[in-house]
Amino acid sequence: QVQLVESGGGLVQAGGSLRLSCAASRSSLSLNSMGWYRQAPGKQRDLVAIITSGGTTNYADSVKGRFTISRDNAKNTVYLQMNSLRSEDTAVYYCNAKRGPYYAVVNYWGQGTQVTVSS
Repeated sequence: QVQLVESGGGLVQAGGSLRLSCAASRSSLSLNSMGWYRQAPGKQRDLVAIITSGGTTNYADSVKGRFTISRDNAKNTVYLQMNSLRSEDTAVYYCNAKRGPYYAVVNYWGQGTQVTVSS
């Protein structure tokens, strides 16, 4: 079992920045990956950014060049630095961790943190 605790959401003006944090209850190196998803009202939950245990990152096209995902293994924490925020970035952001072999990956989710960008 993996518990994920998020922090850092809030209200920001368009063009501003926020940093989200997500602390895992077990070593981040024991996880296949950690990442962030977001869900706007009436829409599905979509991948924002992900970082593997080996350090490989992947981003949604809509956030490339604006968001940066990073990881502090000593703190078992993943961060999402969000710059040049836009109103369309408004959503609930969920931390995600994946663990297990490729044929039986288990997803763990945080409780979600609201990010609101005012235009």
